Amino acid sequence: MEIGVGLPTTVPDIDGNRLTTWARQAEGHGFASLGVLDRLVYDNYESLTSLAAAAAVTERIRLVSSILIAAYRPGTAVLAKQAATVHAISGGRLTLGVAAGGREDDFQATGARYRDRGRRLDDMITEMKAIWAGKGPVPGIGPFFPDGNAPELIVGGHTPAAMARAARHADGWIAGGSSATGYAELADRARQAWRTEGRAEKPRLVALTYACLGPDSRAVAERYLRAYYAFIGPKAEMAAKAVIIGAESLRDTVSAYAESGCDELLIFPCTADPGQLELLAEAALR
Repeated sequence: MEIGVGLPTTVPDIDGNRLTTWARQAEGHGFASLGVLDRLVYDNYESLTSLAAAAAVTERIRLVSSILIAAYRPGTAVLAKQAATVHAISGGRLTLGVAAGGREDDFQATGARYRDRGRRLDDMITEMKAIWAGKGPVPGIGPFFPDGNAPELIVGGHTPAAMARAARHADGWIAGGSSATGYAELADRARQAWRTEGRAEKPRLVALTYACLGPDSRAVAERYLRAYYAFIGPKAEMAAKAVIIGAESLRDTVSAYAESGCDELLIFPCTADPGQLELLAEAALR
């Protein structure tokens, strides 16, 4: 199983210098990927812009939107061009993860419809893939990837509709906010969705988790996660309590996801403190 790490684009102590330094150091430590979370109505750094900055200061590490709430973007053509640009700048390192999302205020902020976001996401994925192949409804929107070297696509979500969407359109599926205990069953459902769709190849299975190591880690992590997940009400406390604290716990979690059939685990930090990345690398990669 590969191990990736999140760019700390949503934590309260991030700044531009720390973001690019984190990206360089994550590559140096040997993480497989850099992931980003996506929100609009929140004090965070925009996802694709952050990945473009990371692309400029790295050479090898995969760049993953994990996930992008694509349907709050008002149009597909701009999103397709942005993603294609990051992919081209990075030398083909973008994995575009998308999902329907669950924050209505993000959609209201751009004037995008919320209730039919799943259906529109299906349409957007289809159109993006056509644009990248140079066959979109509006000709001339590049960069193009006619050789098939377009961004890898993964789709997130735990519902049957999300699993089916992944099987129809994507190269893989990502679980957000699950636990290692429940991941094996979700992975089985994703594989079954691939079989139902008549696909012979297996999906690439990805998951993300939150971890915080070092002094005051519990307080730092819970304060951040309560704020980040405040929109889900009382469940925010559950998200905060589920964070991984301690190196041994993180190592156990990595092992559990590997045993559940996960192909890549993305570990998201709760702080951009310069020492946090070293602690995560030491626990998860060594």
